[in-house]
Amino acid sequence: MALTFTNNVVEPLFPNCPVNHISRKLIAASTICILTFINAYDIKFTTRIQNVFMFTKIMALVIIIIGGIVWILRGGTEHFENGWEGTKTSAAEWSVAFYSGIFSYSGWSYLNFMTEELRDPYVNLPRAIYISLPLVTVIYLLANMSYLAVLGPVGVTSTEAIAVDFADHALGWFKWAMPTLVAVAILGGLSVHIMTSSRMCFAGARNGHMPELLAHINVKCMSPMPSLVFLMLMSLLMLIPNNLTSLITYCTVVESFFTTLSCSAVLWLRYKRPELHRPIQVQLWIPVLFVVISTMLLVVPVISEPFAVLAGAGMTLAGVPVYLCLVRTTPSPIKRLSVRFTYFCQKIFLCVVEDKEE
Repeated sequence: MALTFTNNVVEPLFPNCPVNHISRKLIAASTICILTFINAYDIKFTTRIQNVFMFTKIMALVIIIIGGIVWILRGGTEHFENGWEGTKTSAAEWSVAFYSGIFSYSGWSYLNFMTEELRDPYVNLPRAIYISLPLVTVIYLLANMSYLAVLGPVGVTSTEAIAVDFADHALGWFKWAMPTLVAVAILGGLSVHIMTSSRMCFAGARNGHMPELLAHINVKCMSPMPSLVFLMLMSLLMLIPNNLTSLITYCTVVESFFTTLSCSAVLWLRYKRPELHRPIQVQLWIPVLFVVISTMLLVVPVISEPFAVLAGAGMTLAGVPVYLCLVRTTPSPIKRLSVRFTYFCQKIFLCVVEDKEE
């Protein structure tokens, strides 16, 4: 998302001059660092600007949808006349294509990571899901329809800043505002990813699945600062690959794998522990259908994109030795080094372990 933000910022400034990858990555890295600092420094301020980002994103999408509808009403339907031309029928290629599409909706599960900070989560969490998922799906479908109507399939797949190209063709004098709106909207999405993913690392460390350091909270800002810094460092490492599409595929493979495991665990617990109290419960066919579709999306791409699947598996398995050495069975030398490093980070970040009684 940081690279996408960079593309939307750079393209309007240098329309006829290609910017090298290093410059783009430096801007993306700076963006990640700044947003991490904001999330770590002031949670309330982060929430306020997040609302601004959300309304800006909706505004940008509504403008794109209106522009596409006007374009179609004026007779711009030539790109839909042979809309299925060049479409492939291979199930393996469809599964790989789904990964890029799923990435656009990857925020659907992130609200689950923020349940501790929600008011009345048993009521508001399902409500947020029921409202947001259909709304986001409809808005994204209409926006993609507008992109296809104006730019066509070739234009959509060949551009690095699709909203900028759309504005150049369809919005006239208003085209100068679109890159700004889109950039702000992408910042909002990136900020949400940073906020929610850091809570996931924090919860994992608190449950003993990750190094204890990540379960610490800054005593002044009350934010999981070590988790935020850890996530920032991992994000900076992910900027190294040059192919953005491959990066999306790797990450989506891993995310889909763990999402499938989580939903399978729901089915297993419904079978083995039916007596457990479940404040939020869905019809059984929903997780069953989800697991079946997710399994197909994981298994089928092995045929057409084995490297992407292996890369995703390698990224996942890389955490196994870290867990075995630093969390589960820590040898004395490594344990002493880990404790010293934790003490050092406590002094640097002014953080302590969460008080469970509070």
